[in-house]
Amino acid sequence: MLKKIILLGMMGSGKTTIGKALSKKIQLDFYDTDQIIEKECKLKIKRIFEKYGEQYFRKKEEKITLKILSYNKSSVISLGGGAFLNKKIQKQILKKTVSIWLKPNFKTIYDRCKKSNRRPLIKNNCDLKLDLKKLIKERYPFYSKANLTITLNKTPKFISMNIIKRLKKIINL
Repeated sequence: MLKKIILLGMMGSGKTTIGKALSKKIQLDFYDTDQIIEKECKLKIKRIFEKYGEQYFRKKEEKITLKILSYNKSSVISLGGGAFLNKKIQKQILKKTVSIWLKPNFKTIYDRCKKSNRRPLIKNNCDLKLDLKKLIKERYPFYSKANLTITLNKTPKFISMNIIKRLKKIINL
């Protein structure tokens, strides 16, 4: 059965790491929309935001994500944290794919974001906890539409095995 497996969730939730592990285990191509955008623009996401603004980035994200979703082959796709809020992207994902919300606890997200200066929606000299809580409040109602929710508290290998076990129940994997 032809299926695309979409990983969505907050920045720092492990979408890329788990996506790579999962795609390797089930031998499917892996796409990371943020990495594709960076490659196409020849700039890091944070720099794209600084140079062109969030609206420019979101248009590029929509174009690239919809293009990947149109590929006629099974794959594992890691979305940027805000991509699933886009109605066109969300509609395609909910209609044509198996979506998985990677949902670590707040402390995990906070710790990972605190260590990273690559997150464009996390401003320097800001209240990181407050900013993350605001993003979570905005995004979790969208993420909750995913087919599966995986709470993260193990290694990427363990999580990918858990995802495979759960996917076998809903698709012919």
